[in-house]
Amino acid sequence: MKYRTAPVAVVVLAITVIVADSRSHAHPDPTVVTVDGGKVRGVATDGLLTFKGIPFARPPVGNLRWRAPQPVEPWKGIRDANAAGADPMQPADLASPGVTISEDCLYLNVWSPTSTPASAHLPVMVWIYGGGLVKGGAAIYPGQFLARQGIVVVTFNYRLGRIGFFAHPAPAAEAPGEPRGNYGYMDQIAALEWVQRNIAGFGGDPDNVTLAGESAGGGSVLVMLTSPMARGLFQRAILESPGLPTARAAASPMRNLDSAESIAIEYARAHGITGDNAAALAALRALSAEELTRGLEAYGLAVFGGPEIAGLSHSIIDGRLVVEAPEAALRAGRQARVPVIVGANDDDMAVTPAQTKDALFARLGPRAVEARKLYDPTGNASFDVVRQAVCADFGMIEPSRILAEWMTDAGQRAYFYRFAYVPESWRVKLSGAIHAGELIFVFDCVPLLVGEKTTTTDLAMAKTVSGYWIDFIKTGNPNGGGRPEWKPYDASTRDVMNFTDAGAAYGTDPLKERLDLWREVWDPGR
Repeated sequence: MKYRTAPVAVVVLAITVIVADSRSHAHPDPTVVTVDGGKVRGVATDGLLTFKGIPFARPPVGNLRWRAPQPVEPWKGIRDANAAGADPMQPADLASPGVTISEDCLYLNVWSPTSTPASAHLPVMVWIYGGGLVKGGAAIYPGQFLARQGIVVVTFNYRLGRIGFFAHPAPAAEAPGEPRGNYGYMDQIAALEWVQRNIAGFGGDPDNVTLAGESAGGGSVLVMLTSPMARGLFQRAILESPGLPTARAAASPMRNLDSAESIAIEYARAHGITGDNAAALAALRALSAEELTRGLEAYGLAVFGGPEIAGLSHSIIDGRLVVEAPEAALRAGRQARVPVIVGANDDDMAVTPAQTKDALFARLGPRAVEARKLYDPTGNASFDVVRQAVCADFGMIEPSRILAEWMTDAGQRAYFYRFAYVPESWRVKLSGAIHAGELIFVFDCVPLLVGEKTTTTDLAMAKTVSGYWIDFIKTGNPNGGGRPEWKPYDASTRDVMNFTDAGAAYGTDPLKERLDLWREVWDPGR
C-alpha cells in the first residue's frame, strides 16, 4: 500500500491549528489576575500566590486629601504586584522599621493557595491593623502562614491621624454628598467593597468574608459591625483587644461631629488658615504630610484621658458612616448579626494619666473600696502592678466581655477569649501577655519575632490559636482539629477560653470577680 504524503503547507497549517486550540484550552497564568483598573501579576512561591501593592483607590493626595476614596485609574499592560505599597503617613518615630511611609498609601495585599483555581470559593480573612488610628500599616503582617491553611488573606492600608480623621468643614463644602471626617473608615469600607468585586479572581468567596483586627483595628471592626455603610460586606468578625472605640463608650469616647469640627478649625487657625471656603481648603491641602503628622507621638495618653493633641479627633460620630456610638447600637441590637470572636490579653494596654493608686481607683467611683480589695488586697502591691490590672480591665477586657454578651443577646454566637500565653524565652521579663502579644500566634509566625529561641511549646500554642481562628473563618465555629472545646459565650456563667502557659482551656474566668465589679460600675444594678 502506498501512503500519500500531505503537502508541507497543510501539515504546518494543521500544527498551527492544534497549537492554537491547545492554547485556548490551557489554564491561564495563575499569577495574573484582572482587578479594578487592569491586570496585576503576583508571585508564586512556596505553594502560595502572593500579590502585594494592589491599588484599591486612587492616591488620596493633592485635591483628594480629605475626600472619600475614589476609583482607581486604569493602567495599561500588566502591573507588577510584588512589593507592598507604602504605609500611611505617620510620625517617622512610630513607623515600622524599614517601611516606607507616604500619603499615597491606599494599597492592599493578597495571599492565596496556588493550587486553587479562581472558581474555588475559599473563605477570606480581611485584616485591619491597629495603632491608635495614628500609626501602623499593612506591610508588616505576614498573611502567608494562614493562607497555607486554606484561606485567602487580605491586608490593606487606611489613612491615619489628621489625614485620616479630620472634620474641617471646607472639604464638606467641596463634596457635600460624601461622609465627613472619618476618611480612614471610608478607606476600610472601600477595601471591603474591593474584596466583594475582585476576590473571586484570587480564589476567594465574596460571600464568606471574615473581618478581623486588633486594637484600633478591632475597634474598626466594631465600627464596621455597627455602620449602615458596611452592612453585608462581611459574614463574620474577629475583634482582638478592640479599642478606639470599644463597646463601652466611656472607656474610649468618640467625638461628635461638632466637637471634631471645632478641633479641626482650631488646628487650621493655628496654621493661619481661617474660613471654610475653597481658599481655606487649598491652604490646608498645601500643608505638608509631615506637618500633619507632627506631634502625634503621645496619642496613646490622649486616648485615655491625658492631654489632647491639637487637630486629632480619632473616631467621629459623623451621622452617616458612624451614626451612633457602638455601645448604643449593641444595646439596641442594631449591629450586623454575625458570629464573632472577641477578647483581650491578660496584661493588655495600661496607658493612663493617673499617677497614684487613689487616682486609679477613682475611676470606679463608689465601688472604689471594693476595687481596692480585689486589685490590692494587702495594700502592698506596686503602683505599676495595680495600674496594669485596672487599666487592662477598664480599657480592653471588660468591654470585650460585654461585647460578647450583647452579641449573644442579639441571637448571634460569640466566642470570648483571654490570651495569657507568653513565649517561653520571654517569661523572665513578662508575667503576662502584653497588648498585641497574641498576634504572632494568630498569624502562626512565632519564629519571625522570637527567632531561634522559639520552642515546641510556642509552636504548639500557635497551631492551637491559629487553628481556632482558621476554623472560625471557614465555618463560623472555631472548634475542630482535636482542640479543647470552645463554647459560645453564656451570660449565666461568663466563662472564657483562656490561652495560658499551661495550654488552652475553657472554663471559669480567673478575672470574673474584677470584671463583674466593672460591670456594676458601668451598669449599676444590672
